[in-house]
Amino acid sequence: MLRGLLELKKRDPVPLEEVEPAAEIVKRFTTGAMSYGSISKEAHETLAVAMNRIGGRSNTGEGGEDPARFTPDPNGDSRRSAIKQVASARFGVTTEYLVNADELQIKMAQGAKPGEGGQLPGHKVDEVIGKLRFSTPGVALISPPPHHDIYSIEDLKQLIYDLRCGNPRARVSVKLAAELGVGTVAAGVAKANADHVVVAGHDGGTGASPLSSIQSAGVPWEIGLAETQQTLVRNDLRSRITVQIDGQMRTGRDVLVAGLLGAEEMGFSTAPLIALGCIMMRVCHLNTCPVGIATQDPELRKRFRGSPEHVVEYFIQVAEEVRGLMATLGVREFKDLIGRTDWLEPSQAIEHWKARGIDLSNVLAAPEIGMDTPLYKCRPQEPVLDDAMDHVLIEHARPAVEGRVPDVRIKHSIRNVNRTVGGLLSSYIVRELGPEGLPEGTIDVSLQGSAGQSFGAWLAPGVTLSICGETNDYAGKGLCGGILVVRPPEEAGYRAEHNVISGNTLLYGATAGRAFFSGLAGERFAVRNSGAGTVVEGIGDHGCEYMTGGRVVVLGPTGRNFAAGMSGGIAYVLDEDGVFAGRCNMELVGFDDIDEGDAIELQDLVREHAERTGSAVAERVLADWDEILPKFVKVMPHDYKRALEEAVKAERDTGPHEEAARAPADAEHQPLTAFERSGA
Repeated sequence: MLRGLLELKKRDPVPLEEVEPAAEIVKRFTTGAMSYGSISKEAHETLAVAMNRIGGRSNTGEGGEDPARFTPDPNGDSRRSAIKQVASARFGVTTEYLVNADELQIKMAQGAKPGEGGQLPGHKVDEVIGKLRFSTPGVALISPPPHHDIYSIEDLKQLIYDLRCGNPRARVSVKLAAELGVGTVAAGVAKANADHVVVAGHDGGTGASPLSSIQSAGVPWEIGLAETQQTLVRNDLRSRITVQIDGQMRTGRDVLVAGLLGAEEMGFSTAPLIALGCIMMRVCHLNTCPVGIATQDPELRKRFRGSPEHVVEYFIQVAEEVRGLMATLGVREFKDLIGRTDWLEPSQAIEHWKARGIDLSNVLAAPEIGMDTPLYKCRPQEPVLDDAMDHVLIEHARPAVEGRVPDVRIKHSIRNVNRTVGGLLSSYIVRELGPEGLPEGTIDVSLQGSAGQSFGAWLAPGVTLSICGETNDYAGKGLCGGILVVRPPEEAGYRAEHNVISGNTLLYGATAGRAFFSGLAGERFAVRNSGAGTVVEGIGDHGCEYMTGGRVVVLGPTGRNFAAGMSGGIAYVLDEDGVFAGRCNMELVGFDDIDEGDAIELQDLVREHAERTGSAVAERVLADWDEILPKFVKVMPHDYKRALEEAVKAERDTGPHEEAARAPADAEHQPLTAFERSGA
């Protein structure tokens, strides 16, 4: 490791008693983003309890979090993870999830496998994990390599804005991988209004990361951190953003070197797991962890022997080692050593052929700056929500949220500078009333004009957001129980079904609710939809990509590569020209017959689409229903179909008394729950 080639310069020491206490230093520590799914419930919650006891922060990873953990335990412990991760698959990302965070972390990359996505094998997806991720138990889950709403730094800035709307009280973090050019990306992250950036080194990663990636991808965090610190300081951006590193952090000396190179916070993953009993078997992906940490097997989980005290003691000892080293450097407070690369020098004592020729001068270089230039964060980011339209909507909706009136009707104009309309309103509703929100139709917002990006993001139950006009990209992102309606202006002189009315990547990560688009939508429609019901009159390429739940009805043409990575939910496509089969990716899906139940469900969605949008296409389909129904193609994922058949078989094999006893507990775990809760 590069830090082993560095040593501390000799300076005048200070008494240990004068150094910042360990209780303050541990507040700079976090645990890594290991999801519930990759590790067991017991291990995940134990880490959270330990970090909450010492004032540090645990990270959910990308698997969501059980809402039961948001409430403290009777003994005062909290199993709630302070950091909620938002990754490319958006597993478990609901409005409730967002408002229960202290920090929202956008996972752009992972240090052990930069540029790659992830996969949770089906044998690790049990009933509870399937429920939290809004997917089907037993079906493998795929995290796409990119975020499909981030293709530029401007898109990243938009997601940061979306998350601020989802929880204006939380700080927003972006996780990057240490690699060439990470400093430039980190500068973009700072300019995009993030509060926090993580630089993840190549040494990190659980035993589930591909060996080829662990050995061949990424660079040490020392290099990535040095580049990030120098770039941010040189461009006067360091004062507004916190820098964290992770990747095989183990000792107090590791922490100290990271601080001297420019990090304020440090993430630990493997070491806390070892404190909990991990014996490094490297079978994390096989569900056979013998100590109950990286497994969902109930029998193996019984072997878990870890406790919060083990993790707390480990971090206290690390912090005490840091204090001792700070005393030798003559530093009383940790913030005073951040970025002081002049207190480090290459080690002269190491004689090894691998060390020969290594030049660390660029790692230790200090940019030419003024004496008063900050080397760590000392001021907040500029506020960006002050002019949000939602402040007006919240004031109008407040009487209904407080129960003083049964419903509210709001009419307002909208322009494309109004972004994430409905986000702050939904955050306010869920924070006040919980995830159930309000009864359907309580708050009805009618807008006229052109909406900006992320229209209706995180929309909560009880809110209907209708627009006469058009919407930009990412409409319905994270839809969470509300109703979204997009239709052309009444005076429009064009046929809606022949014109694009909404942008790309609609309903990304939607978990519940319904959405109706009277017109054509762009590419990646309903990507990672996991519970919403929607009707649209034509879409671009990659429709229903990575979808895991919900219902999608397409009353018109589709682009190429439909249903790529689709592992759950059902799509109904009107194929009047008979060309859809050549545009559908058949790797994971097949075409099934539409039975009576499907026909009723399909007709109900089309009928509601006609009622809410006045769609001429929907009215034509309903008028000639018996003739047009055979032209619909039902797209059904193979694994989803198998899982539903197994559930039916299990229910049939279970005796009536036993079934009645389990019904209340199992009702929440049925694959269609999220969609059914939306009211369809």
